[in-house]
This record gives sequence, structure tokens and C-alpha cells, in this order.
Amino acid sequence: IFSQMGWGDLGAFGEPSKETPNLDQMASEGMLFLDFYTANPLCSPSRAALLTGRLPVRNGFYTTNAHARNAYTPQDIVGGIPDSEVLLPELLKKAGYINKIIGKWHLGHRPQFHPLKHGFDEWFGSPNCHFGPFDNRALPNIPVYRDWEMIGRYYEDFKIDLKTGEANLTQIYLQEALDFISKQQASQQPFFLYWAIDATHAPVYASKHFLGTSQRGLYGDAVREIDDSVGKILNHLQQLGISENTFVFFTSDNGAALISAPQQGGSNGRFLCGKQTTFEGGMREPAIAWWPGHIPAGQVSHQLGNVMDLFSTSLSLVGLQPPADRQIDGIDLLPAILQGRLIDRPIFYYRGNEMMAVRVGLYKAHYWTWSNSWEEYSK
Repeated sequence: IFSQMGWGDLGAFGEPSKETPNLDQMASEGMLFLDFYTANPLCSPSRAALLTGRLPVRNGFYTTNAHARNAYTPQDIVGGIPDSEVLLPELLKKAGYINKIIGKWHLGHRPQFHPLKHGFDEWFGSPNCHFGPFDNRALPNIPVYRDWEMIGRYYEDFKIDLKTGEANLTQIYLQEALDFISKQQASQQPFFLYWAIDATHAPVYASKHFLGTSQRGLYGDAVREIDDSVGKILNHLQQLGISENTFVFFTSDNGAALISAPQQGGSNGRFLCGKQTTFEGGMREPAIAWWPGHIPAGQVSHQLGNVMDLFSTSLSLVGLQPPADRQIDGIDLLPAILQGRLIDRPIFYYRGNEMMAVRVGLYKAHYWTWSNSWEEYSK
């Protein structure tokens, strides 16, 4: 899952420069979802929804102190994912899975919210995005962790050049993924890898080899490097002979951020607006399911899907039932993915504690539409 990549960023979804050959091939070998959504148009709540299978208004990632105000975890927040929530990796452990997160966690900074306290066995990445540089005691640069140990900070130890956009982070995250997969395959260990990189989140970055190679500027360079990395991961699974035993899903946490466009923002295709809004551009995401030998090649689905469904679908894949003591909002997508069946279900569009819109079938009802007040805009 990637930070704020837009519905219109992939060649498979009609992007005219066609600079995503690996993701386009992934789609041609698997199933493309045209109607797939996030649970919230902002990073933190959508990631909380993915890992809990629950809407942000249930899992605690919402706010009540202003109408329709989004909740997220910036650098200085004290909150995070509640202990009462049961995350996907906690449940997968029961089926013998080793779980790793690479990249952006974004569900809390303090020790009690650490990924290794919530089901992950390994972590390489950061509690937040690569904001900054701050370089002061009040707002130090974001830390990077290997498991429990902080190994450096963005800009200081992990370089990001804000003038050129050069950073080697995607390559580091890629190697972490390849090494983790190799290690689990060698020990015949089932694994769950959550590859949550953030190169397309402003300030956008790409490594030297990709800089200046896109027709779409620096943002396009970052997309090209992500595409290349996904291709290498899928190829690695095939080389190791485990692709037919590995279910892979590609999507984003919210739509492209138009506030940082054009150089630092992506494309939401034909859809209105972008990140932070509950218009389609903010919540409809690129999505591809890939599982050779199980998902027939060249499929296109109009199933209404949501990132919360990845929770229920993953449990179904390993033969586990969702927790029975709470409301789970995600559905099992396997009938849609493997048999082409369409499951009737609504999509709810939330911003903060307010349900802004609902989609049922081909129809969407807006109850609220949102833009910043002049007071907010002036800040």
C-alpha cells in the first residue's frame, strides 16, 4: 500500500504516458478493481481501517472536536491505535505467520503503539512520513526504526535532497522486502509483508537512477521507481517458486494530493478532487489482486471493494474467522476474486466523525460536501 497514489496514476487505469509497465503487467496477470475505495481520505485512519477491518469511527481514528475533522498522527501527537483493537498480524500469528512492516506505520509514535506491540514481528521504517527537515529540539526529524531500535532520522542519517528530490529510501525498502521474503522461503515459514512505502507523499523522492526519467516530473520518477520495485518483488516470488502460494494486493491509502500538484502530486483520473475529500478523487484507489494459478489472468472487476476487505480476505485465505466480539466492516472478497461473483454491499465515505456520502451500486448520495473554511484556509 502506498501513500496517496491516485486512481489515474497507472497505465492500466488509462494514464497516457504508460510509465508503469510492471504494475500494468501485474494487472494483466491478475484482477484489476475499478471500484475500490479507502475507508478515509487521509493516511492514518485508512491504515487503521486496513489493519483492523473496521471503519475509523469504530477503531478510534476520528475526531469529534470539529465537524468532519480528519484524525491523523502527526509528529507530536500522543495517541495511537487502541489496545482494544485487534490487528490483522495479531490474528495471522495464530496461523503461524511471521509478520513484517516495511515503511510507514502511522498509527502512533509512543512505545505502547509500536508495531511490534500489535502483532508485527519485524519493522523497518518510520512511525510517520518523511516530513521535514525540522532540525530543532522542539520538532526533531522523524526517526527510522529497525524493530525496537531507532537507527537514525530522515534527512540526517537517511538523506533526502529537497532540491533535487534524490533519496535512496525506496531502494532500501525494496531490499528489506526481498531479504525478508528470501528468509521466510528458506525456512518454509508463511509470512505477511506489509510494504508501506511513501515515495509519492510530498516531499516526493526517487533514487538517482530514476530521477529525470519520467514525462510527469519528480512525482512520475517516484511512481516509476515504485513500479520497478513491485516488478522486482513479484519476480522474486516467481524465482523462489512461491508465487502460486502468495497472494499479493496493490492499493493506496488515499487519493492523490492535489494540494502538492503538479510537481509533487499525482492523478485521480476522471474523478473530482483528491486527498482529504470524500469526492471520488479522494477515496477511489488503484487496486490490483495477483495470485498466479488461482486468479485467472486479465480479469477486471466492478466489485465495490474497500481496504477494510483486505483484513477479512486475508483471514479467509488462512482459514481464520474474524473476531466475533466486534463489528467488522470489511468483507471477504475471495468470491469476487476467484469466482467473479459480485457481492452487494455499500461504501461509506467518512470524514472525521461525519458520514459524508454513501455509494450503493451505481449510485452515490452526498449528505455533506466539504471544503476548508476561510479560517482554516488562512492558516
